[in-house]
Amino acid sequence: MLERHHLAIIRAIVREGTLTRAAQALFLTQSAISHTIKKLERSLGTQIWEKRGRRIHLTRAGQYLSQLAETILPQFERGEEQLANFARGLRGSLRIGMECHPCYQWLLRAVRPYLSAWPDVDVDVHQQFQFKGIAALHNYEIDILITPDPVLSEGLTFVPVFPYEQMLVIHKDHPLAKETRIAPEALAEETLITYPVPPERLDIFQLFLKPAQRGVAHHKTIETTEILLEMIAANRGVTALPGWLVQERAAHLPLVCRALGTDGIHKHIHLGVREKDREIDYIRGFIEQALGGD
Repeated sequence: MLERHHLAIIRAIVREGTLTRAAQALFLTQSAISHTIKKLERSLGTQIWEKRGRRIHLTRAGQYLSQLAETILPQFERGEEQLANFARGLRGSLRIGMECHPCYQWLLRAVRPYLSAWPDVDVDVHQQFQFKGIAALHNYEIDILITPDPVLSEGLTFVPVFPYEQMLVIHKDHPLAKETRIAPEALAEETLITYPVPPERLDIFQLFLKPAQRGVAHHKTIETTEILLEMIAANRGVTALPGWLVQERAAHLPLVCRALGTDGIHKHIHLGVREKDREIDYIRGFIEQALGGD
């Protein structure tokens, strides 16, 4: 009979790559894992994996179990976490996944009043889901995804909560500061500084430069918002950020914002949730707080 610990072993094998590391991760011996899987193979009547040197390769049946493990185990773990919260007198925990750097600054504004309104709910923020937020929602690794780029997916719903304009940020004495709107070709000789995100996920490339078949002279990346803004304030380059972020975080710096293109780049921060979880009271409360906190 297939049981939870079988799925945990399969998941560990896939994630760790070798039987040795999987055993260490599960605090089991290699022989215990091998014995358990051999017993399962006899029960199911099919081989689950095969060894090739030190590495283990899943059979077709093993690959199916791996997919099952990634779907079912997070739900078990989420259920255990919730029950532990109930035992501690908490209503639950809200796990938020971030899919954009600037969204974190917006989240800080939304979390403070939420924590005051929901004292029996813990909040945790996961930034490792920057590029796989949809999968994290489906797999119950997070409860809410904050993203400016919602993707239609069965079982998920996205709520727009905060509109903003993505703008070019430059030093106040930069030659482009004389312009009210920036054309794509105006950046041809500029050094563009962005967060460490692939160009295909950056609006300034995908919605501004690429459609005009234009580029920049240099592209550099910086992890933190504060240092990025300081670099622009030192006239080391230009960047593209939400206008509200610059107003809130850099009012003391010699910076100005200019619209990108004739119509500008207008976006929304969205909250993505599983449709069946949207009416959970503390999840609904966060959405309402976000909508009311604009």
